[in-house]
Amino acid sequence: MANQTVTSFHTLPVELVYRILDQQSDLTILCSMRNTLTTLNLDWSKIGDKGVQDLANALQNNKTLTTLYIWGNQIGAKGAQDLANALQINKVTPILVFLRLHSTSTSTLFTQTLTTLYIGINQIGDQGAQDLANALQINKVTTIFVLLPLHFTSTSTLFTQTLTALNIGVNQIGDQGAQDLANALQINKVTTIFVLLPLHFTSTSALFTQTLTILDLQYNQIGDQGAQDLANALQINEVTPILVFLPLHFTSTSALFTQTLTTLDLQFNQIGAKGAQDLANALQINKP
Repeated sequence: MANQTVTSFHTLPVELVYRILDQQSDLTILCSMRNTLTTLNLDWSKIGDKGVQDLANALQNNKTLTTLYIWGNQIGAKGAQDLANALQINKVTPILVFLRLHSTSTSTLFTQTLTTLYIGINQIGDQGAQDLANALQINKVTTIFVLLPLHFTSTSTLFTQTLTALNIGVNQIGDQGAQDLANALQINKVTTIFVLLPLHFTSTSALFTQTLTILDLQYNQIGDQGAQDLANALQINEVTPILVFLPLHFTSTSALFTQTLTTLDLQFNQIGAKGAQDLANALQINKP
């Protein structure tokens, strides 16, 4: 049998690589680059529900993609349902970490699952919002136990887990969709974290970013009832107990933990004085 030469993609001339990629769709590239691609921008690409279905299937196996932009793609409730199903699989399980004695990190130690989803200016409606809300009840962090080494320096996030930013503005979402999202926020929160930090530790950013922290619902049809439901959720969507042993020499220039919803954009909806009052009341409870 004649000898066969197998050429690695990494050894091909860069001009040839570009030519190959130019002939492939973004969806094909995503499905094939399961261990490399971290951000995919498909804004205004007319992919529709069928294209979203392909993306959703890829997300069930892709463990590196963290940011997905699919603004203005004629996506309806069916596409939102497929994404929601993928988010129930693309999630974090319990983590037990023992790092080496001398370890230094200048970026994220653990970036797991899709963390940012921009699906604004589509037509997912209340049904799509409901499906995404159901996914948020499952797409969350459970338990993390970490033992860091004696000498450890971090200049960015240690853990970024589960969906943290969801933009579904301009999607014809009304009070029913807001209610479903509110119900999800009562469940989509952090449970238990146990951390032993080393003797000499410096952090210049967040240690943990977990659960949904940014929800953009601007330019929908949410009224006072939807605002009330979201307000009720904010009273429950809070941080649970965290046990942390800080080292003798510790410097932090940012948050140790970023947990629960921190940004809620409801501008240009149909919320009146009553809804605003309910949100204001909730903010008196939803605090550290």
